[in-house]
Amino acid sequence: MSQFTLVIGNKNYSSWSLRPWLLMKQFGIEFNEICIPLYQPETQSKLSQYSPSGKVPVLIHEKQTIWDSLAICEYLVETFPNLNLYPQDKNARALARSINAEMHSGFQHLRQNMPMNCCAVLPGKGMTPDVQKDIERITNIWRQLREQFSKEGNMLFGKFTIADAMYAPVILRFKTYGVQLNSICQDYSEAVLELPGMQQWLEAAKNEQETIPAFELGDNHPRPI
Repeated sequence: MSQFTLVIGNKNYSSWSLRPWLLMKQFGIEFNEICIPLYQPETQSKLSQYSPSGKVPVLIHEKQTIWDSLAICEYLVETFPNLNLYPQDKNARALARSINAEMHSGFQHLRQNMPMNCCAVLPGKGMTPDVQKDIERITNIWRQLREQFSKEGNMLFGKFTIADAMYAPVILRFKTYGVQLNSICQDYSEAVLELPGMQQWLEAAKNEQETIPAFELGDNHPRPI
């Protein structure tokens, strides 16, 4: 298999980068990593070398360039059909794709008011009635899936899949902003946080904060990249 290169942003801030990065780490898909610090004067010029959209993440494989986190995940499904990146059952796969799409296109209030900031501790900040509605929808998804697939493992569909990678940044948001969860969702969140890939990401996020200037994500900050 030809070598993959994954272009990402700061691990502390880039929720979109975390998704394919975590997926590839957890499934043992080897890749070279290029990290471009976000919100710096030279960010856009560096991104333009790799990304047609000017955003991260970007996966480069052979002569193919794939941008957008969900598109990358789907490309990996086709490239590694035997890894079971999605649940094997057809109905479960359809459900997984539905919640992935909802995560990818929805929950704008949560994104805008509680941007990912792995190293921060900001309990209560950003909570609004609309954010609370997003949180309730997400936790309902988690609770229903955990109740349905709990006998198969501790991830959303039992075993780790793309769905867990897609919702991993939300778990980090809930941790940063001190969102209170029911026992089912708390257990699921802790299981994801304990994944080797997540531990590696969080450690790297702490280390990069010592070398990359911090950026305060304001309430009017646009969609993270």
